[in-house]
Amino acid sequence: QVQLVESGGGLVQAGGSLRLSCAASGRTFGSYAMGWFRQAPGKEREFVTAISGSGATVYVDSVRGRFTISRDNAKNTVSLEMNDLKPEDTAVYYCTSRTSSSISSRAESYPYWGQGTQVTVSS
Repeated sequence: QVQLVESGGGLVQAGGSLRLSCAASGRTFGSYAMGWFRQAPGKEREFVTAISGSGATVYVDSVRGRFTISRDNAKNTVSLEMNDLKPEDTAVYYCTSRTSSSISSRAESYPYWGQGTQVTVSS
């Protein structure tokens, strides 16, 4: 059974930093693309960033330069370093995995999802 478990969310003041982690189990994710989506109250789920099986990355414009995605294939984990956080970053953040090595920004391309972790940025 495939499982993705996020951790590291919390409450932080604007300008602060958080690091989210996602531990994958049930299979080896090293060759598959993994991503992060978020959903704010009353809004649709939004693509944030993804990393391919070869380590290529893509970011939504609103987080580029502030967020960094990385992966440790030996540990089957993916992380999201978030700096200079803004109140508009407040959302539940979801870790996702594809069954392909290529990146996608479409939620329907990711069959595996974690339960989400709350990030709240106060002004």
